[in-house]
Amino acid sequence: VHEEGPIVGGTKCDEWDCLWWCRCYDENVDYTCEEDGEPCMCDSPEIRSKLYDVTYDELINSGYMDVSFTGPGSEELMEKARSVKGPEDIRAMRCAVHACDQAIAEMYAQTRPGMTENDVWSILHAENIKRGGEWIETRLMASGQRTNPWFQECGPRVIQAGEVLGFDTDLVGCYGMCVDISRTWLVGDGQATEEQQRLYREAYLQVTENMTLLEPGRPFRDLSFEGRPLPEEFLARRYGVRMHGVGLCDEWPSIYYPVDYLEGAFDYTLEPGMVFCSEVYIGAVGGSEGVKLEEQVLVTEDGFENMSACPFDERLLNL
Repeated sequence: VHEEGPIVGGTKCDEWDCLWWCRCYDENVDYTCEEDGEPCMCDSPEIRSKLYDVTYDELINSGYMDVSFTGPGSEELMEKARSVKGPEDIRAMRCAVHACDQAIAEMYAQTRPGMTENDVWSILHAENIKRGGEWIETRLMASGQRTNPWFQECGPRVIQAGEVLGFDTDLVGCYGMCVDISRTWLVGDGQATEEQQRLYREAYLQVTENMTLLEPGRPFRDLSFEGRPLPEEFLARRYGVRMHGVGLCDEWPSIYYPVDYLEGAFDYTLEPGMVFCSEVYIGAVGGSEGVKLEEQVLVTEDGFENMSACPFDERLLNL
């Protein structure tokens, strides 16, 4: 929570940071504010100053601002300011997404049974750099049984024909714009199993149906509670969010599943120029494989626009 700040906690981030710093002082004590009538340790200026790199007062006193105001820390201010992209931001992001689509296409074309996960992942890195990209935040690519549960980093495992291969780009592309899309492929020239197709179809419907909620004026709360419900069998291994903002990196806000919803943390509405990632992981406890899909979506004046043209695997989709 401390590392992500308002991206995860929204307007609750001050409260969460406070608890986090208390636990850093003594991990054996579960401090809460005003516990036993004593002020929380985070009331100390020394500790409180660590919560944000720059406070509002420091920003004002620096001479860069000539207005006085009160409110939460500067990180929350900047996250909200970045949430609505201007025309130049959107043009830069279109370039980055297109370049990422091309990099993924090259990675798909070169993927063969017998390659390692690292072999395949290195192609995305190379193609991103070739097209003016910068770096990749994670190593989220897994194959076969390593796709369930999600969040296993790629490694030297040799990919076999008939297995699924899933990945999340998490990359900073050209013009410094983040492109965060996910795909899962069937490796080799064979046909997908019925179970692979069942998982994939559910993931596809989750992402594509939920993105239709992205329209100006809709409350963020609707993004959690409306759309396609996640089937009970996949709830235990659900992804951490249903959607999240994106720009120069993964950004504010986080849109949680109903079971994880933070009341009052994200009481805002969608605006044109916001960009969200609609994503899902579909995998059951005890299942042999899982599917990760994600799309990057721009909120427009009258609805939404899927920014990526990266295709889905038709053998797995089988609609």
